[in-house]
Amino acid sequence: MAAVMPWEHTGSKITGRHRERLAVVYVRQSTRQQVEGHQESTRLQYALVDRAVTLGWEASRVLVIDDDLGKSGARSEHRAGFQRLVAEISLGHVGLVLGTEMSRLARSGKDWYQLLELSALGGALLADTDGVYDPSEYNDRLLLGLKGTMSEAELYLINQRMRAGRVNKARRGELAISLPIGYWRRPSGEAVLDPDEQLQHVVRLVFSRFAEIGSIQGVVRFLVENGIEMGVRQRSGPDRGEIVWKRPARATVTCMLNSPIYAGVYVYGRRPLDHTVPRDARGGARRRTARREDYLAWIEDAMPAYITLAQYEANLARLKANRPHGDVPGSVRYGPALLAGLLRCGRCGRRMTVGYHVDVGKPRISYNCTGARSEGGGPHCQHVVGRSLDPYVTEQVLALLAPDAVEVHVQAVTQALADRAAVEKVWQQRRERAQQDVDRARRSYRLAEPENRLVTRHLEHEWEVALTAQRDLEEQWRRFQRQTPERFTGEEQDTVRQAAVDLPRLCEAPGVTHADRKEVVRAVLDEITVTVRGHSELVDLTLHWAGGSTTTAVVRRPIQYFEHLSYYPRLEQRILQLADTGLSAVKIADQLNRDGFRSARGDDPIRRRVVAQILQRNGRPLPPQTGPWPVDPAEAPREHEWWLGDLAAHLGCTLGTVRKWITDGHLTGRQETRHPYRWIMNAPPDKITELEERLAKTRGRRTRIHPRFAELLDEDNS
Repeated sequence: MAAVMPWEHTGSKITGRHRERLAVVYVRQSTRQQVEGHQESTRLQYALVDRAVTLGWEASRVLVIDDDLGKSGARSEHRAGFQRLVAEISLGHVGLVLGTEMSRLARSGKDWYQLLELSALGGALLADTDGVYDPSEYNDRLLLGLKGTMSEAELYLINQRMRAGRVNKARRGELAISLPIGYWRRPSGEAVLDPDEQLQHVVRLVFSRFAEIGSIQGVVRFLVENGIEMGVRQRSGPDRGEIVWKRPARATVTCMLNSPIYAGVYVYGRRPLDHTVPRDARGGARRRTARREDYLAWIEDAMPAYITLAQYEANLARLKANRPHGDVPGSVRYGPALLAGLLRCGRCGRRMTVGYHVDVGKPRISYNCTGARSEGGGPHCQHVVGRSLDPYVTEQVLALLAPDAVEVHVQAVTQALADRAAVEKVWQQRRERAQQDVDRARRSYRLAEPENRLVTRHLEHEWEVALTAQRDLEEQWRRFQRQTPERFTGEEQDTVRQAAVDLPRLCEAPGVTHADRKEVVRAVLDEITVTVRGHSELVDLTLHWAGGSTTTAVVRRPIQYFEHLSYYPRLEQRILQLADTGLSAVKIADQLNRDGFRSARGDDPIRRRVVAQILQRNGRPLPPQTGPWPVDPAEAPREHEWWLGDLAAHLGCTLGTVRKWITDGHLTGRQETRHPYRWIMNAPPDKITELEERLAKTRGRRTRIHPRFAELLDEDNS
């Protein structure tokens, strides 16, 4: 008697109700290599269709789900076949699910018990090479749970052994790790610098420019502005190993600066998988950057290097400093606030923030200490406008740099020529590569058989494409030569030398950006401590220079109220003294300005209105003005100039008419710089004649009435 498999003993589990539904054969292999190399296992799984027929199902009622070939069973995400199986079971369409072993269905406890629960609710049976199981029965469910647990544990043990082997090999520096841009792995497994000279030069250029510029965005902008592309070798596909030139990206430069491989360090475990965060859009686990002490392998001088380990550490420190927080100012931005990130509150020790406001179309800068308010809901600590600090700090920095102006000139010329040479080398390599592509396409075309037109047409097209690309590149090269000459002329060197000597004019040059000015300030200043004296206009500054020395100073800031001025008692006493002599408010304001007093808004002169307010607060109202207002001889009307009222009286028109002419641009004039701010019009004889003619035309103009309303007016008049 022939032996039978356990599942061929149908018993009472498979009933007619089950056979009325579908029998599903679930086929899965974990990897593509298993699909290609372990085909016998795949055939065994497909042969389960015959087993379903043996169990009483018609061949047309057996559904094969093989959508998950080459996909791991560790999770159900992105397993379309498993999701389809669960959906069919939930809808009650499945009577039997067949698999060679339970691990084919799921190796995750979550997915496995979900499948058991839905199968029990939907009345579906599970079958493997050991038998048929009913998930709704306790004994079968217990056995299925044990099988699922063993399947999950088996996967865990396999992964654990593989991970232990990888870590052990990595600690010896023998595990083949993924190489970044600029490296190439030989067939023997040795990691070396990429043999492509252009690719190597671009990598070195990235590190040299970051050492000079100090920001990732600046490096990317330099590469893009000079048309420099980054080469990436294809890791898979038919073009594996070929170089693809791509536009520089911020993420690429960031990865290069953070990778210790460029410093010759073999590293493993720097970015482990983090299963505590949601997976990415492709279903893969996200990675996190581990701390240095948590790396699984760190072997110095194990690989060829582009930079030294000290340079790598300096790059990391600069990247950390570019991220603004309480201890560092962060990288320079492009706003006009010169001292952004450098100011520290002298009262609470917090770093002050920058605020921008629009005032008459121009940005107004303010430095604020808002830490107490944002953290504890308290009041603002202190506030200083930018125009009271930026000019003083600029003056101090320029005074410090003035003795080194000639050296600055030499360094500027040398650096400009070095930058030009580095970019030119990339251009020469690109031209050489374009010529190689043309030569390769020409040789391929000439080696083809002329009669084989299917091949020659394609090769001819590739030759034409290579020639077009070379022509475009040569045009770009000639444009680059015109825009950036190879050397400075004598006139250009004199211009740079004069600009270096006249540093204030150099800082205000049109081509100098706000970021450039901030870089200069940060090169010599570490920090500035700011302390406002109460609510007054006085601000104490402490400049901490890069060399360790300090400079203290007191500057003035504009405030809102005169009462908060540090010298307000003296100002008030002086106003009362001058008022006792019988002087008017205008003359008192003039005398105060001559005495050196200034308004609360800054360096503006004191106006009559301020004097009047202070006198009224002290019970000393101003006497009424009698007679005409006095006229300052420096502002009296000159030849062909008229007071606004006198011009209106001369022309015989109203003041509103003259003011409208000013608004419309028909008449020009000036205004007094102090009270009562009267208008003085410029009206020579020819302008007087023009205005008289304009008045005559206006007075002779008749009001036009629409014909529809003319009848109504006639009726009213009658």
